[in-house]
Amino acid sequence: MTLLGRLLNNRRAGDTHTAWNLPNLHGPELLTLTSRNFGNGGSMPREHCAKTIGGDDLSPHLAWTPLPPDTAQLLLVVEDIDVPMAKPAVHCLALIDPAAGHLEPGALAAKRPGPGVQVLRSTIGRGYHGPAPVRGHGPHRYVFQLFALSTPVDSTPGTPGTTPVDRARPRTLLPTITGPVLDRGRLTGVFER
Repeated sequence: MTLLGRLLNNRRAGDTHTAWNLPNLHGPELLTLTSRNFGNGGSMPREHCAKTIGGDDLSPHLAWTPLPPDTAQLLLVVEDIDVPMAKPAVHCLALIDPAAGHLEPGALAAKRPGPGVQVLRSTIGRGYHGPAPVRGHGPHRYVFQLFALSTPVDSTPGTPGTTPVDRARPRTLLPTITGPVLDRGRLTGVFER
């Protein structure tokens, strides 16, 4: 796999197609997102990586600065922007009750999410999926993006033929979220094999 990683080294999704750059998710950038497990731009501990590479698939602790008073719901999107694909891979997509205040480690688990957390479908599956970059591909950046929404994302089926929020693919769902976004912040963790 090291050879494959080296061959793909110049292929990276980049951040052009991240949730952060979707026009409907633009907004003020005053929210500070932090983790006690790693600093912004810092290396992510192996326990937060995928089980396939010896990790625990344990979502990290996340905390944020006070939210705007009219925040109805939080949207969390975790993307690998260095995956050798055309667009970043969504490693987690979740809706969070603003009253949660923060997320403890493991709160983004598919089977037992933390209080006030609704995990949605990601590129890989449901819930948090930790880093598992191709060996030898170099460092991968995992961008945790948090959006304070003024209107909750509708969780009920819409018109006939539409997919409910909890079953929609991320690239289908994200462009349909209407805001406005009251505030947003991001945190980047790095992992390399």
